[in-house]
Amino acid sequence: MNQSHRYCVIMCGGIGSRFWPYSRTNMPKQFIDFLGTGRSLLQMSYDRILPIVPKENIVILTNAQYADQVKAQLPDLTDNQILLEPARRNTAPCIAWAAYHIAAIDPEASMIVTPSDHLITREAEFERAVTDGFNFVEANDALLTLGIAPTRPETGYGYIQVGEEVEGAIHKVKTFTEKPNLELAQTFLRTGEFFWNSGIFLWKASSIINALAACSPDLNAVFESGRSEFGTDRERTFIAQAFPSCLSISIDYAVMERASNVYVQTVTFGWNDLGTWSALYDMSPKNRDGNVTQRCQVLAYNSTGNIFAVKDDKLIVVDGLNDYIIADSGDVLLICPKSQEQRIKQMVNDAKVNYGDKYL
Repeated sequence: MNQSHRYCVIMCGGIGSRFWPYSRTNMPKQFIDFLGTGRSLLQMSYDRILPIVPKENIVILTNAQYADQVKAQLPDLTDNQILLEPARRNTAPCIAWAAYHIAAIDPEASMIVTPSDHLITREAEFERAVTDGFNFVEANDALLTLGIAPTRPETGYGYIQVGEEVEGAIHKVKTFTEKPNLELAQTFLRTGEFFWNSGIFLWKASSIINALAACSPDLNAVFESGRSEFGTDRERTFIAQAFPSCLSISIDYAVMERASNVYVQTVTFGWNDLGTWSALYDMSPKNRDGNVTQRCQVLAYNSTGNIFAVKDDKLIVVDGLNDYIIADSGDVLLICPKSQEQRIKQMVNDAKVNYGDKYL
């Protein structure tokens, strides 16, 4: 298919609470230059899709409060390419809006949906894989997700069990399992049949709309009721009124675990979702003691396996500290074992209960 019918939707409305306190409500992780490259995670996501999708076909889905950040970081985009959600409703309503919006512009459209906060280290391989994925979904009524070979029994990711091979690295999906316990994750790793769900999807706009109608009719009905509004000046008024009524649900639960035409393409392009401090630790350069420092000065004695992320000109001195996260962001200092970082979201909730939004 002509590349002009290919679109990209970059989702960047999350608040990145697992990266608290660096990631805050007013400046979430997708807008932060975590790697010291001069480009934020959002800008890196935009850069890597440009060789595959025309610039004018890139759409950003974000929360209304982040409009200024998106415009500042991606000045080449027009206002029509930035869709502002009036409320946070997870990925299914976000993707539904994007699909209806794009289908109204181009009924022949195919689209890739990608989060804004992933790291891809082998970008040439990413380009090849995505191009193959586009070719597949344009030739088939298929919902395609990209699967990553697991390297550890991770309990924070969803898993996809592959079925029969269909074409090259593309397989029919047998099962989805969302965030298994450690024992089950270890079993998945041993079988070799399970892949991490990357959260990157490809499909025709018409295919995902049909799947929403079949698998989540109540959600789809919200957007179907305004079909004539999409692609017109009335679209955003309709969304402002209708979007907050949507059920908050992920695309995995709403569609991918229910549809019959779901496929997975196994890929090897150096993926990391940078969803946690440990993920950032794993991909960062380490000193001889296995410590990671994020643009800060550290004197570490008898200390290994730590990640230090401290803003401002502050010297960190530690002795006898092993496998910890030390993150200082102005008015919040977090000190947490890496093994307990799944509790950070609860810590954020506790901070809200005790102190309101002051530290969020």
